[in-house]
Amino acid sequence: MNQLRLLLLGPPGAGKGTQTSKLLAQFPQLKAISSGDILRQHIKNGTRIGTLTAQFIKQGKLVPNELITKLVFKHLSTLNDGWILDGFPRTLIQAQNLSQYLNPLGKDINLVIELDVPESVILSRIEERWVHLQSGRTYNDTYNAPKTPGVDDITGEPLVRRSDDNKLAMQTRIREYKATIAPLRQFYKNKGLLSVISGDSSDEIYPLLLDTVLEVSRAQETQI
Repeated sequence: MNQLRLLLLGPPGAGKGTQTSKLLAQFPQLKAISSGDILRQHIKNGTRIGTLTAQFIKQGKLVPNELITKLVFKHLSTLNDGWILDGFPRTLIQAQNLSQYLNPLGKDINLVIELDVPESVILSRIEERWVHLQSGRTYNDTYNAPKTPGVDDITGEPLVRRSDDNKLAMQTRIREYKATIAPLRQFYKNKGLLSVISGDSSDEIYPLLLDTVLEVSRAQETQI
């Protein structure tokens, strides 16, 4: 499992955070890397990057590609064990740059899994979602409820609903995902790394996800 370098793809609300949490609970040696979490930490710490990021967010703009790319690269280069990557890359250019950076280090992605969840299911979930803003941890009233209603399991801090967690905003985000994912999907398919796992619920998807991860991990270990 130490050799697993997994990229999770999927539309907003597909449950990438939930599946990552399940994998981390089962394989604590893995590290989770979320581009969103990295940016939130910079904002929380009041760094120069955090200040810039907050300004972009306030203006409704995306964080520049060069900035987020450097942050993720720097983070990944420090890890020697397996990891799960979420939120980056989002575009073909980012994927190509990431591969060019990691390949010489012997740390390139070796598995890409796209979570395929029906849009109707995602939309039904979204209004039940709660978020711990400081960490990015997400909960759902139905399938991943916090131990104490309205409170983060780890810090005990209050959970909130994001302002864009509504059906109209989510439909827009899903359309944006579908409009940009095809080249990224094809890039990893051509590399023989892409698996698609379909399901309606977290409990349905996780066993399939786990089987795929274990299969790839065993194959990697035999090559060492």
